[in-house]
Amino acid sequence: MATPDWSAIRALEDKPLTALFAEDPGRLDRLSAEVSGIRFDWSKTHLTAEAVAAFAGIAESMDLTGKRDALYAGETINVTEGRAAEHGAERGEGAPESVVQARMFHARMRGLIDAIEAEALGPVRHILHIGIGGSALGPDLLVDALGRDYDRYDVAIVSNVDGVAIEDAMDRFDPQATIVAIASKTFTTTETLLNAQSALSWLQAGGVEDPYGRMVALTAAPDKAVEWGIDETRVLPFSESVGGRYSLWSSIGFPAALALGWDAFEELLEGAAEMDRHFRFTELSKNAPVLAAFADLYYTQKRGCETRAVFAYDQRLKLLPSYLQQLEMESNGKRVTAEGEPIDGPTAPITWGGVGTDAQHAVFQLLHQGTHLVPVEFVASIEAGDAQDPDHHRQLLVNAFAQGAALMAGRGHADAARAYPGDRPSSTLLLDRVDPRTLGALIAFYEARTFANAAMLGINPFDQFGVELGKEMAKAADRGGQDFDASTSDLIARAFG
Repeated sequence: MATPDWSAIRALEDKPLTALFAEDPGRLDRLSAEVSGIRFDWSKTHLTAEAVAAFAGIAESMDLTGKRDALYAGETINVTEGRAAEHGAERGEGAPESVVQARMFHARMRGLIDAIEAEALGPVRHILHIGIGGSALGPDLLVDALGRDYDRYDVAIVSNVDGVAIEDAMDRFDPQATIVAIASKTFTTTETLLNAQSALSWLQAGGVEDPYGRMVALTAAPDKAVEWGIDETRVLPFSESVGGRYSLWSSIGFPAALALGWDAFEELLEGAAEMDRHFRFTELSKNAPVLAAFADLYYTQKRGCETRAVFAYDQRLKLLPSYLQQLEMESNGKRVTAEGEPIDGPTAPITWGGVGTDAQHAVFQLLHQGTHLVPVEFVASIEAGDAQDPDHHRQLLVNAFAQGAALMAGRGHADAARAYPGDRPSSTLLLDRVDPRTLGALIAFYEARTFANAAMLGINPFDQFGVELGKEMAKAADRGGQDFDASTSDLIARAFG
């Protein structure tokens, strides 16, 4: 099995960012790209032509292009679970038979949406979507980012098993005018089914004549949904080869497709497909997801950075950091290769972040003057999403751009407390606008970047066994009769008597 050799990366000369700009007038052009209405700029990272060439060599040794081709061909790339990873097929980029199946499932979803819009299920004003992890984060991001422009239905995404979460949604909605979507790939997820049962009871208590008729299942296990009680005509399947955190393109995106309209959902898919085609067919040195992965790996393997920060300078994208936390850390937070061998070195950094100018008055102190080196990513949109004085958006953007410049340049001062060391890296993703097509491309970019990182590290980004042990122990604690450590036993006793 091939393992990455980082020696060429670790041997690279360290030069300040300001010196890299001074020495290379063509730096900006070489380390930027424009794809699907997004300007990508990595010139304020420590990538150089020499570094890109060294990473391209590692990519070749780790067969990045071969793994990429296998991904889109529908081959068994998820080796630990013995299946393909076919989220690309949901937007038309994959094995032909899988693309056909995805289109059939989309057509089924559209048929149900058309029926709801025609009030075949009665008047509907609210959508209560119940899921967890990728079954909730994706739809939540889509509806939150785009909902202002497509005000068709009230939507609540409930993921937490804490009863307060679903109660807050119930308090806002009329059960007589609500559709409940239950999103669970296996239709066995404990937290999701408990919330679903509470939603069913709420519909019944609200006098809904056919409460099961108001429930829609989004699942890769349709038989289990029917067994639970949902009518077969309300079951929207998706392929077993579509992973949870990659599933918003499938029927998991039902609440977004209903709330935003089918045309918007199709635009989302096409934007993602544009990015797929760029990732598939563009040479590595000009490939946006691959260059982003090179920068990620530079800071983990060369500089020992343990975190990566993402700041959305657009209120509509406030959920993007949360979405990326799962995408990146659940995919690449692994300590063994795809063959089960221990990895020598770091894998995924901790992804964290925040929103716009709020973060400047909170965490940027550490970024500018702290002892941790943290690569920062700014995400912003040229076009505003509001009808206020244009100065609102201008101030938002100039703050984003100025923070990147300040992180790089720093400032000397006789008083050490007022000195900024500078040479802090950042990248910028500048969207033309926040619309379905561009958002689809943005999310697909992050998916491809995550895959490129995994391919070069030699890990499988499509399993998530690390979440299972806690679930098993929670079930054991719920059943009782199992010995735990003294601390856990004490907590259980105090909580439940």
